[in-house]
Amino acid sequence: MMSEAPLPRPTAVRAQARNMTAIASGKGGVGKTWFAITLAHALARAGQRILLFDGDLGLANLDIQLGLMPKHDLGGVIAGRLTLNQAVVTYEDGGFDIVAGRSGTGGLANIPVSRLQILTEDLALLAATYDLVLLDLGAGVERTVRQLASVTSCCIVVVTDEPTSLTDAYAFIKVLHQERPEIAIKVVANMVNSNREGERTYNTLLKACQGSLKISPPLLGIVRRDNKVREAIRTQSPLLTRFPNAEAAVDVEAIAQKLLGH
Repeated sequence: MMSEAPLPRPTAVRAQARNMTAIASGKGGVGKTWFAITLAHALARAGQRILLFDGDLGLANLDIQLGLMPKHDLGGVIAGRLTLNQAVVTYEDGGFDIVAGRSGTGGLANIPVSRLQILTEDLALLAATYDLVLLDLGAGVERTVRQLASVTSCCIVVVTDEPTSLTDAYAFIKVLHQERPEIAIKVVANMVNSNREGERTYNTLLKACQGSLKISPPLLGIVRRDNKVREAIRTQSPLLTRFPNAEAAVDVEAIAQKLLGH
């Protein structure tokens, strides 16, 4: 991966991407998509106009977790049948908009660099009509993930206490920082048993970043392990609607407020 050609430098897109935040992880299975959905919901509840973009071009599943069957999706945009505006769907239960990927296919992961560049430019233009755009990226450091992350001003890296999650999160941070040192990287410790365990998880990642990369990405927040999350996902309903007082719901609400600077 490190031998790949560097990504093209963003030009005018950069100035338009200040309200775009990527949500990433080094590996799958860390609750990244659930966190992206719940954060979008929390921000919408705080009065923000939010767009949630399914940037997992290989294994899109935002619509599945939300129980949606959108008429239009990102596949139609990339194929040239739709504009990005036409693929926007309002998720009424959460009060935010989404652009769904195409679930069950990995074909979008291999789109040409030029087409992906056009997509990111269109997304930056669309972002101007929102307070904040969240990009739920695929796991790993593949080209498509890095390209989408490159047009954001902030990247939230979701990590758990599993060694492979920490190792892969560090690898992602390393690549992103080398290619786009201007992007603000923040960390969320997810599915931890306590705040203390979350701080330990974060500190492990922080020491690796400080030691090898000479950077100190801040801790944005900690989300405690909560059985109600699994129940909400199983029933395809938002945690903040079904269990608004759950520990994980409270934790994500706090992260939303911190992200807004409150």
